[in-house]
Amino acid sequence: MNLNSFLLIALCTALLAVLFFITKLRRVRGQLSIIEEALEDIKSGNPNRRVLARKSDMTKRICFAINEIAVRNQSQLIQQKQSEQAYKRLMTSLSHDVKTPLASLFGYLDAATNGLVAGEEKEAYIHVAVEKACHLKHFVEALFEWVKLDAKEQVFHFELCDFNELTRNIVAEWVPTLERNHFEYDFDIPEDEYFLRIDPHSYTRILNNLFQNVLMHSGGNKLILKLLENEQQVEIIISDNGKGISSSDIPHIFERMYQCDSSRSARGNGLGLSITTELVNAHNGKIKADSNPGMGATFTILFPKAL
Repeated sequence: MNLNSFLLIALCTALLAVLFFITKLRRVRGQLSIIEEALEDIKSGNPNRRVLARKSDMTKRICFAINEIAVRNQSQLIQQKQSEQAYKRLMTSLSHDVKTPLASLFGYLDAATNGLVAGEEKEAYIHVAVEKACHLKHFVEALFEWVKLDAKEQVFHFELCDFNELTRNIVAEWVPTLERNHFEYDFDIPEDEYFLRIDPHSYTRILNNLFQNVLMHSGGNKLILKLLENEQQVEIIISDNGKGISSSDIPHIFERMYQCDSSRSARGNGLGLSITTELVNAHNGKIKADSNPGMGATFTILFPKAL
């Protein structure tokens, strides 16, 4: 091969390289134009916009990153809309749950204090007014607790406790209430020590909410609690012999402000099970409900041995 031939080949190679580079540059410029257009579209509020790219494109990483951001923003937008709708429903429910007993409370107190009733009837009116006031107090307390949990402002104090002994102390406090309401009870708690890192106040609140749920909504007359333990986790099973929960209500009973009017009593504020779920989640636990209408309901909680 002579020098002229070598120079010609070199020149052709250089020209091909330049043409390839120009072609790549044009494609990159075209891609950058598409990316700019997509970004403006996303910026204007279109969360469905995506940027297509081939594996050979130099801008593929940028395109993939933009698509990930768009997907994330779309998910956040959906969650925000769902949250706004939930808060609107919450405010509507709060207005009803506060306004109705407050108006009733005012009516009873007005009658008792303005001489509209006297003697035993007046005492009865005052007794009902106290009950209404207690209902409002418990509702406000539950609401504040739920708001703190929802805003992730609840402070937990985890400590190593004898879980069985703690459970026995909690259920012992419920015995007089259960007997006063003519409820049978069966507590199956192992005698052995079982140490678990837990927030005692939150665990007390969990059991109280579930027991209160059985007492107010089950329509039964028996409550059963059983603890099952192993090296990995503890299982708390709470069941009743009441009306049960319909299959259509089961998926929603842990939602805030949800009330199973069709299968259980409409009393309560719909916050108890929602609060319970948040407290269980704070312990990295799980909670579920099972029921057959007419055969009672069962709530099962799983707490891991180690948080």
